[in-house]
Amino acid sequence: MISQPNLKKVFEKFITQGSFVKAEPYGDGHIHDTFKVSTKNDTYDYILQRLNTYVFRDIEALQQNISRVTRHLRKKLEEAGESEIDRKCLTLINTVDDNVYTRDDEGSYWRMYIFISNHRSYQVVQDTLQAFQGGKAIGRFQALLADMPSPPLNETIPYFHNIENRLLLFHNALEKDIYGRAVNMKEEIKFVESRQEEMKTILRLGKEGKIPLRITHNDTKFNNILLDQNDKALCVIDLDTVMPGYVHYDFGDAIRTAANSAAEDEKDLDKIFMNIELYEAYARGYLEELKEVLNPVEKEYLPYAPALITYTIGLRFLTDHLDGDKYFKTHRKNHNLDRARTQFRLVRSNEEQIENMKKIIADICSGTN
Repeated sequence: MISQPNLKKVFEKFITQGSFVKAEPYGDGHIHDTFKVSTKNDTYDYILQRLNTYVFRDIEALQQNISRVTRHLRKKLEEAGESEIDRKCLTLINTVDDNVYTRDDEGSYWRMYIFISNHRSYQVVQDTLQAFQGGKAIGRFQALLADMPSPPLNETIPYFHNIENRLLLFHNALEKDIYGRAVNMKEEIKFVESRQEEMKTILRLGKEGKIPLRITHNDTKFNNILLDQNDKALCVIDLDTVMPGYVHYDFGDAIRTAANSAAEDEKDLDKIFMNIELYEAYARGYLEELKEVLNPVEKEYLPYAPALITYTIGLRFLTDHLDGDKYFKTHRKNHNLDRARTQFRLVRSNEEQIENMKKIIADICSGTN
């Protein structure tokens, strides 16, 4: 555990209002060590994060992306005459030596944001209003970034949603089976291999030039969307993986969590299904903000995105389980295997409802419903 004096020392490397009172662990993110810093003098509180350099090897590139994206979002919100922009866009805090990250005496990397107060976030969506507002949040996020000028953003995690690469990493881990875990995942291996070719469809469309690379968030699980106290869309957070991608990655990952009937590590698979009403509500909010931006092929293949990304995330959990749980934080034995099983059950639910999903998107895009 990092001591309060050390956290205070890191905090003081940043240009802030108010003075350090205390820092406490915050949230349940899988990757970084996150603390909420309380201050005095009636000023902002802050989010202080020690960055995971196993996952993010190039901190300069990571922070450059976040700085560019947040500055562009702020500019667009200002141009639109929005109020309370510090609550609608993450604010990255500069260091006293005019950088957007710092290092402590042990060599760890740190960054800091203004803490967004009076927000709500959900692991599980509770109603269609929340799903609709979540869709609006991600749709608007993508729409605001659609005109961000060159150069392209850095790839903070190369091949992040590239299913061909994820399958390669999985099969390499399976072949090595360093921890002898493959014997207990025969059904999961069969599931992966039976679908691996059809899951390459979005990537193939991109290679054929039928869908464009855009700026995408790439980690749109629902708890990365902040809602206000009335459950209205407020802010999209966790910008580590904002980089070039296909819109299907964001839509698919959002549905994976927004329309899931339970948490992503639920062990009782009978509780897992995709709620079609939440799917429709999210899709309506999302396309309300983004429909005019997307091309016809992008819209046509949105219904296939949830299965792709849910399959991909399940594959990542399974690969990490084989590798000894190095990427995702785990809190119990076989946690990543449980997560993978949950994802694969959700893929089956996507597949069972694909015709309804296609009709919903077609109706929204045509304005017939």
